[in-house]
Amino acid sequence: MKISMIDGSNYFKGLLVLIARDREVTEPEIELMKRLGKSLGFEKKFCQNAINEILDNTYVDTTPPEFSNKELAMMFIKDGLTISFSDHLIHPFEEAWLNEAAVKNGIDSYWVGEQMALAVTRRGLDAPLEADSLTLEYI
Repeated sequence: MKISMIDGSNYFKGLLVLIARDREVTEPEIELMKRLGKSLGFEKKFCQNAINEILDNTYVDTTPPEFSNKELAMMFIKDGLTISFSDHLIHPFEEAWLNEAAVKNGIDSYWVGEQMALAVTRRGLDAPLEADSLTLEYI
């Protein structure tokens, strides 16, 4: 799926905010975020710096992103759950933030619950990411 640069930036930034919600960024989260950044076409050093600085950056807007379409928002929630479960446990702050993102994008909470149950089976660094099928369009 082709997405705008704004949607791509919101996708990456939103998932950065998500991994910081529990005030701990784990190694599996770091590796998946680097993979996600590469899939979205962001420069490696930019991604690494953003990941390293997310816990200390007080200027980052922590509100959940709003995407240009519901399909992209659903992909974001799936990737968010995959990354959250990568350390084998979703923190209540991460879960609450993903639910806020779902509401903001018009996604049913029942669907989020179903996806949460499925995400438990997608744990690990080799877990598939929805972002792997995204391509940024420079408009």
